Amino acid sequence: MAEQTLATNQLQGLNTADIANLQKKHGKNVFKKDGSYNFLRIVVETVKEPMFILLAVACFLYFLLGEISEGIMMLVAISIVSAISLYQEVKSSKALEALKSFAEPLVEVIRSGKQETIAAEELVPGDVMLLAEGMNVPADARVVEQNDLSVNESVLTGESVPVTKTPGSDEDSLFQGTTINSGKCVAVVTATGNNTALGKLGKMIAEYAPPKTLLQQQINTFVKRLAFFGLIAFAIIFLVNYLHYREWTASLLFALTLAMSALPEEIPVAFSSFMALGAFKMSKLGIISRQPAVVENLGAVTVLCFDKTGTLTENRMQVKVLYDYKTATDIAFGEGTANGKNILLYGALASEKDPFDAMEQAIWQAYAMAGSEQDAAAMNMVNEFPLEGQPPMMTHVYANGQAKMVAGKGAAERIVNACKLTIAEQSAILGKVKALALQGYRVIGVASAVYNNDAPMPLRQDDFDWQFEGLIALFDPPKQNAAAILQQFYQAGIQVKLITGDYPETAMNIAQQVGINGTHTFLTGALVQDMEEYVLREKIKDVQVFARMFPEAKLKVVNALKANGDIVAMTGDGVNDGPALRSSNIGIAMGKKGTELAKEAADLILTDDNLEKITFAIKEGRKIFNNLRKAVRYIISIHVPIILTASLPVVFGWQYPNIFTPIHVIFMELIMGPTCSIFFEREPVEANIMQQPPRAKSNRLFNGAELMVSVLQGLVIAAGALCVYYFAMHRGETLEYTRTMVFTTLVISNLLLTFGNRSFTQSIIVTSRYANNLALPVFAVSAAFLLCMHFVQPVQHLFKLTAISGTAFFTCLLVAVVAVLWFEVYKYFTGTKK
Repeated sequence: MAEQTLATNQLQGLNTADIANLQKKHGKNVFKKDGSYNFLRIVVETVKEPMFILLAVACFLYFLLGEISEGIMMLVAISIVSAISLYQEVKSSKALEALKSFAEPLVEVIRSGKQETIAAEELVPGDVMLLAEGMNVPADARVVEQNDLSVNESVLTGESVPVTKTPGSDEDSLFQGTTINSGKCVAVVTATGNNTALGKLGKMIAEYAPPKTLLQQQINTFVKRLAFFGLIAFAIIFLVNYLHYREWTASLLFALTLAMSALPEEIPVAFSSFMALGAFKMSKLGIISRQPAVVENLGAVTVLCFDKTGTLTENRMQVKVLYDYKTATDIAFGEGTANGKNILLYGALASEKDPFDAMEQAIWQAYAMAGSEQDAAAMNMVNEFPLEGQPPMMTHVYANGQAKMVAGKGAAERIVNACKLTIAEQSAILGKVKALALQGYRVIGVASAVYNNDAPMPLRQDDFDWQFEGLIALFDPPKQNAAAILQQFYQAGIQVKLITGDYPETAMNIAQQVGINGTHTFLTGALVQDMEEYVLREKIKDVQVFARMFPEAKLKVVNALKANGDIVAMTGDGVNDGPALRSSNIGIAMGKKGTELAKEAADLILTDDNLEKITFAIKEGRKIFNNLRKAVRYIISIHVPIILTASLPVVFGWQYPNIFTPIHVIFMELIMGPTCSIFFEREPVEANIMQQPPRAKSNRLFNGAELMVSVLQGLVIAAGALCVYYFAMHRGETLEYTRTMVFTTLVISNLLLTFGNRSFTQSIIVTSRYANNLALPVFAVSAAFLLCMHFVQPVQHLFKLTAISGTAFFTCLLVAVVAVLWFEVYKYFTGTKK
């Protein structure tokens, strides 16, 4: 295939002034669903909510019983609950939409004769795109110029074999969603959005719904169990009430009260809100999460697998040493170097003329500095063998008079084998390679060949009559903050492994410089591939450096780590990293220097390639998980006393068996919903969170002991409320007076529980200093409602309450304090024991 320098300077593209009109005509380059479907889906999902159904039934029963004011109150409650649900839905949806915009792929286009970068959704028919290896095709297009272009169209055809694209032929069309497998091209957009082949099929990748995560499954199971318990309790309370009063409507109303108190609808709302808002917060800091649920796994990461180039190193390649095989001399390369020109000439000729790869860019720069007499950039390439094989090699063939000039470069051992040297010669060269690699250099071999024009072109690049030219040693310095950041991972109980395509000596040198533990052993890709899986699973527990790795070997290591029960995060930026990124629990792509393929395969994208962002992402993941645990444990603790206070008096046949109506339960639900979903989401990260080991993958949101503590918290509060209940009832107080005391006790307990559960280890004195901008509003609103309950008659009438004495209020306060703050004593003793 003949080389073509893509003549982008000859293409003008669309006129920038015409873009606005074209976008009005064709719309954005996005896949649009029918809007009415979305609206209908939201309405149906809202009406199907169990809490909405219970509220609607209770409202109907109030009007049926002639309780007009209560019926109106229930209508207001329905409006409030629906508004809160809508607010949460809108808030989460906006966060998700913002995530999509942050993760929106970019594309290079030519407009008005100038090259610029735009969001893929801004493309319109007629735009001229510049696409290269590893990129996803963002719209249907027609190829007008290309160099070594092949495309993977499996997303449309299911066929994984790449298809060659040639301008002016039947095979010149590119389709949205396909991937540039090799080479580069200039293409003119022919269709966007719903008009693309993929859009017409309705197969937009962005609409893919991932399977539910382990935590989502656990939460759904837990909620279903509580709902089942609520259903049984509903039946019992209805039956007991009906047998006692023979009034089915009143009995149904009181049974609904219990059902409302038992239904933990706040838990799934809290989960979705925490994940979406956490992902959105990270995106604003340059950490793009492609799926919010990925945040769940961040706090559980046990192994971080780092690619070397561009992740632990600067990806600023510089040629440092040349080894001239013909003179057997090392040449320290610097500006004005006169020697080693032949090595650099063939190294440049074997590289792309407009390279994306940092190593090839460095070779061209060194070639220019060396001042070669031959102009490599002007030479006409007539054939190309792309990078292939394990270890890899690539070859370019140039027209050169009566014979063809052939240049090859690649892994030194592959080049040495291709040159058919003697065993002694091979040993000497590979010894030099090892010596350079021990200094931390990346080493490649360079070879040349002359080929007769009349002879047929070899089918394999190894079959040329190769002459070994020498070695090029390049240095890519470690990032300055790499060592400090890796120490933070070790402190957090996370293993660090280096997985690179470089030589073992190079890999170990860099690993030592950045402070990776256990760099005395390594495994190569070849060894990994030859190992039985059970052997590899044992080996990788103690090996931290993996060298000479290729895509299949990387994937095998990641899968072995996962099989050992680890949560694996994998970094990468190249096309070859795609399989391992996709297979890992969390794939992390470099957004600045990474390929589009790597970004598409990854779960997280670091927009500025800053290694420190991974530390922040893990810390944020741990914080979100911890805050979600606090919210769920709070929900469990406060539901228990509401359920028991509503049910036990009926079972025991007390004088006032049905002290709560749906209005009281709904009010407490309205307190709990915003408290757990908003207040706990705003909680700051605890100081020692990155000194704790990651949670085990199999761990549930909380274990049995933690669940028992939360239930015990609820039982103690319930015991306190029932004691107040019993005390007031036996003193001969009225139903309204007794209800006011019990309700006051629960409202104060709820407030204290909110602040007491801000930490399971730190005292309330410590947590009171946590910076949460909702702490004061939550306290103020609760205090204001308590005052209204006791001093504002319309509120008392609405809730069927009455004024109580100062002694009674103090009793409620004292009981609430004792019922909640015993947990502070528990935290003190368990913390001291630990």
